[in-house]
Amino acid sequence: MNVLVVNSGSSSLKFQVIATDLERIKAHKDERLCQGEAEGIGGATVIRVQARGGSKQTLKASLGDVAATLEYVVRYIASGASGVPEIKSLADVNAVGHRIVHGGERFKESALIDDEVLKGIEDCVDLAPLHNPDNILGIQVARELFGKNVPQVAVFDTSFHQSIPEQAYLYALPYRLYQQHRIRRYGFHGTSHRYVAFRYRALRGISRAETNIITLHLGNGCSATAIKGGLSVDTSMGMTPLEGLVMGTRSGDLDPAIVNVIGRKEGLSLDQVDALLNTQSGLLGISGLTNDMRKLQAKLKEDDDRFAWLAIEIFCYRARKYIGAFLASMGGADAVVFTGGIGENSADIRARICAGMEWAGLHLDAAKNQETVGREGMISTEDSKLLAYAIPTDEELLIARDTVRVILGEPHPS
Repeated sequence: MNVLVVNSGSSSLKFQVIATDLERIKAHKDERLCQGEAEGIGGATVIRVQARGGSKQTLKASLGDVAATLEYVVRYIASGASGVPEIKSLADVNAVGHRIVHGGERFKESALIDDEVLKGIEDCVDLAPLHNPDNILGIQVARELFGKNVPQVAVFDTSFHQSIPEQAYLYALPYRLYQQHRIRRYGFHGTSHRYVAFRYRALRGISRAETNIITLHLGNGCSATAIKGGLSVDTSMGMTPLEGLVMGTRSGDLDPAIVNVIGRKEGLSLDQVDALLNTQSGLLGISGLTNDMRKLQAKLKEDDDRFAWLAIEIFCYRARKYIGAFLASMGGADAVVFTGGIGENSADIRARICAGMEWAGLHLDAAKNQETVGREGMISTEDSKLLAYAIPTDEELLIARDTVRVILGEPHPS
């Protein structure tokens, strides 16, 4: 089954085509036929596509929105110019899997998209006004391109966290606000946390019930999740992706009264303060330079820039603080797992986060940590009581696998 995986945003689109079925899933022999992304949607759009075994192709087009971009991408993949021999026409795409940011409390697992499910996703727009509308548009465009006979599946960022108990997901607000408006912690990056938990137990040769770990997804967006008995029992992101760790442009945790203070002193509306906290804060806000961790590390190395150091230090401190909090709430864990662009590729950031964790039994192996970049492996010493791993995430693969399982009515083991 050739599955088109779609991750649509307001100004960007990520996509892959993965060939998989139940037998390939069991044998871990899924094939990535092509992958790519489109950036700058709404203007001069740049599209990068790489077919399996081929070189990366860069295309430029003036595309007004996600709908036009997805249609352009799909038709290009189905053309001879794309270098994907398995996709000769739209008819060679057998299913579409969509990353959906918010499923609220309704969607506890991935779902086959019909009119009722689409309505349920629309009902969650208030919870994710910046994301769900574009996810919905991706579904609608795929319907127009492939027709209603090609099944589509929604895979929700929030589903994995539906196992979090109420003492962890409720805020200490008047309870009626939860009853009336469903104000609570939902958590995000669930597909990534679920995937690396699956890979961790495969590497360790243990069961889901034996999986007790803390996962750190560190990229431009960052989150930590406590996984006990294979289930998410707490996570750092909240009702929105703003809460928790320091991120590329998001502040993470702060005193909520700061919102009023900033608004009053800077003369900003609530929407403007919200934009500041989401797009002008985090690594970018502290450093005044960039939200790119690689550039901050280079700046620190080049001239010992104080603000680059401060941004990195606060980033790592907050992550270490969450590890300690989750160790306490879980009653201990067996491992800390790093993933995401920073977590997978920056040995330095992993070392900074783990520094001082010897009290918990975590002893980093400096050589293994340096060697394990962009690949999975244990980065702690063998005798550590609390192990550390780096495991590259693969959300698109999990979305493709979920798509197959949902269509065929098979439960997912991960």
